[in-house]
Amino acid sequence: MLEIPATWMRGGTSKCWVFRREDLTVADLSMDEVLLRLYGSPDHRQVDGVGGGTSTTSKAVILARSERDDADVDYTFAQVGIEEAKVDWDSNCGNCSAVVAAFAIHEGWVAPREGETTVRVHNTNTGQLIVQHVPTPAGVLAEAPEAHIPGVPFAGAPVRMGFVDPGGRSTGRLLPTGRPRDLVTDQHGQAFEVTLLDAGAPVVIVPAAAVGLTGHEQPAAIDAAPGLLERLDAVRRAAGVRMGLAGTPHAVARAVPKLALVAAPDDDADLVVRMLSMGRTHPAVPITGSVALTLAAMTPGTVVDELLGGTRPDGLRLRTPAGTVTTFVEELDGVPVVGAVRTYRRLATGSVLLPTPPFQSLTGEPA
Repeated sequence: MLEIPATWMRGGTSKCWVFRREDLTVADLSMDEVLLRLYGSPDHRQVDGVGGGTSTTSKAVILARSERDDADVDYTFAQVGIEEAKVDWDSNCGNCSAVVAAFAIHEGWVAPREGETTVRVHNTNTGQLIVQHVPTPAGVLAEAPEAHIPGVPFAGAPVRMGFVDPGGRSTGRLLPTGRPRDLVTDQHGQAFEVTLLDAGAPVVIVPAAAVGLTGHEQPAAIDAAPGLLERLDAVRRAAGVRMGLAGTPHAVARAVPKLALVAAPDDDADLVVRMLSMGRTHPAVPITGSVALTLAAMTPGTVVDELLGGTRPDGLRLRTPAGTVTTFVEELDGVPVVGAVRTYRRLATGSVLLPTPPFQSLTGEPA
């Protein structure tokens, strides 16, 4: 057995194991192999590993001091497959991003300052710079549970996160096709008018009404609707090809592009949203998705722009299954910064145990 130091943390509405990059370097094994075995994948229960059996709890945050002039920490996100022996490195997780500043301060990589400490985070998956602000009264990190966010039943320590100039980080353009709307077809050949947008993460934005929904349905109802998830995944995969993320629908990653179902605002929100994550409806909203929707609202001609009636908000109130998520838009050195306040909590510190290879599956074959 190999003991690998790790910290278990909640970031936003996700849970993740946090590792120093150097600690996941194991002789004769790829990092994918290490993570899959640690998490107990492939297995829908992940019963022989530390994975939680859901897309929001099978995540890894891998950190190191940054050598960049504009960043303090390099942050790599891994979405660990559950029923598939696959690790997805193609996107960032905005919720898990919320743990980075606190971890860096605990590790001594960033010295806390009086009042508030700023940590500059470079996401290696997308090249995105994320500026995080955490309270540090008297130069000490304050982790008291003082803030609430939708989708989390308990309070946590707040972190204000801004994604600096997030447009085009994965594809090179905010609108990968150069158009605010595109026609994408499902597996039955039915065409949908959607917006393909890359900000925070590549996202396919679909009017909920186009697939017979109001947008107010609960995640369980969407997941249970006969054939709906398969249809939406076909649209998502076709859009991924159109965005240049893969050459064929089959080759499109499970994690990206994300898909957002949107509907007209209600009385206390600007937009109603249901997002898909790893083939299921997200219980709240990925922060990277909320960044994309905010920039979509600021871009003329998009699906979101039409739903908002052509207004150009400096932030959005997103009605999600868990409650309302509010985003903000600022400027830094002449470029937009889009973000939200998240909370985090350290759950456990210690080590996770990696069995000695070769790893055997239930069938007796190497996993």
